[in-house]
Amino acid sequence: MTKETNASRHQPPQSVDKAIRSRRSIRAYLPDPVADETISEILELAARAPSGTNTQPWRVHVVRGAVRDQLCDEIEAAFLEGGQYSEEYAYAPDPWGEPYLTRRRATGWGLYGTLGIVKGDKEKMQAQHARNFRLFDAPVGIFVTIERGLELGSWLDIGLFLQNLMLAARGKGLDTCPQQAFAGYHAIIQKRLAIPDEEMVVCGVALGHADMSAPENHFTPAREPVTAFARFVDDFSAG
Repeated sequence: MTKETNASRHQPPQSVDKAIRSRRSIRAYLPDPVADETISEILELAARAPSGTNTQPWRVHVVRGAVRDQLCDEIEAAFLEGGQYSEEYAYAPDPWGEPYLTRRRATGWGLYGTLGIVKGDKEKMQAQHARNFRLFDAPVGIFVTIERGLELGSWLDIGLFLQNLMLAARGKGLDTCPQQAFAGYHAIIQKRLAIPDEEMVVCGVALGHADMSAPENHFTPAREPVTAFARFVDDFSAG
């Protein structure tokens, strides 16, 4: 298979299928800026996502430049100091069961293996995790929030919005990484971005031009075949 280059990766896909197949969580970006007009176009497309009775529960806070840098500095420092982390919602079960635990481990160690990080190297693991809070050097950070009090249906709608956002970015030759890790530092984000108390931070999203010279951007987690998760029911058996 031909290895992707920056030039080939930044060419917009010519079909929805290609946008979906080429989308993955990119963890290293070039410093090239993204125009505000382009960001607005991506968000406009994202907002075409369906939502229950057209409630459109998403709220978005975009950071660039000095604001982005200062926010990343503060959250990264809090992470490295081991403080200020708190979750407002449970993303993961405790504990994970199968087959999810095996899939998570395969993805984590697959990524670390690509980066040459061996099991037990806590220093390198921490440094890689800290890169989350620098948006993996992406020039744009998008923080998605939801109004408190909205129920599970609206959270599902947020997921549809995020998927549209990521595919719209691919349609323009850009890449993303959805980052739930930011939700644990919601207090810093809400304070620095003056987000109203009635909004809850759902996640962050890195947005920019992928750096295809970075090995981590060539790691693609395995996907289960359709036969592993889908049933085709043609008729009901008698009795």
